[in-house]
Amino acid sequence: MTSPAPFEESESLKLARPFLGRTVGLIIDRPYGSRHPTCGFLYLANYGYVPGTLAPDGEELDAYYLGPSEPMTSAHGTCIAIVHRLHDDDDKLIVVPTPAPTLDDAAIAAAVEFQETAGHYIVIRH
Repeated sequence: MTSPAPFEESESLKLARPFLGRTVGLIIDRPYGSRHPTCGFLYLANYGYVPGTLAPDGEELDAYYLGPSEPMTSAHGTCIAIVHRLHDDDDKLIVVPTPAPTLDDAAIAAAVEFQETAGHYIVIRH
């Protein structure tokens, strides 16, 4: 569900929001088809981070790259949305190849359900 922010913004959302609509370069450290190092689930999207950022968890700002279903090591694309987690301060960018395909909230939810729990986040757009 897309929502404006009728709440006090978390630190990670404040960090993520300026990336909306912008071209973003990513380092993919968990490529499509790899397994999470501790939880063991399978990554069904390329997952990485924005180099040079620092999120509240002490790591770089995380991002899903929703594009090719092949393992990648880096990517560039447009940030079209943010997965704003409601129960922790660890939001994720949604980045897609440029020109940006149109993905509705249901398509984003389906693409990230391997790691995100329905009802535990909202999708934020411009």
